[in-house]
Amino acid sequence: QVQLVESGGGLVQPGGSLRLSCAASGSIFRVNDMAWYRQGPGKQRELVAVISSGGRTNYADSVKGRFTISRDNAKNTVYLQMNSLKPEDTAIYYCNSKVEVTRWQREADYWGQGTQVTVSS
Repeated sequence: QVQLVESGGGLVQPGGSLRLSCAASGSIFRVNDMAWYRQGPGKQRELVAVISSGGRTNYADSVKGRFTISRDNAKNTVYLQMNSLKPEDTAIYYCNSKVEVTRWQREADYWGQGTQVTVSS
């Protein structure tokens, strides 16, 4: 089994910063793309940012220039540095990883439990 454990959420004022972390552990052969999604109140879950194992990144237009996704392949950990936070960034943030558990199996999606980010004065 593969587990994703997130940390770093909380309450922050508009204009502030937070850093989220997500560590994958368990029976892992290889971790491919890692990503952050979010789901705001009354909204559908949306992709925030994704990073490949080689370091290529892609961002939602709403966070470009403010958020930075990075990863530490040795630790199977992905980070999301969030700067210049706005009230509309308020959401539950979920970590997602595409993991191969053995060399003979196709990758599968795994999700973290979610961490709340609230941007409010």
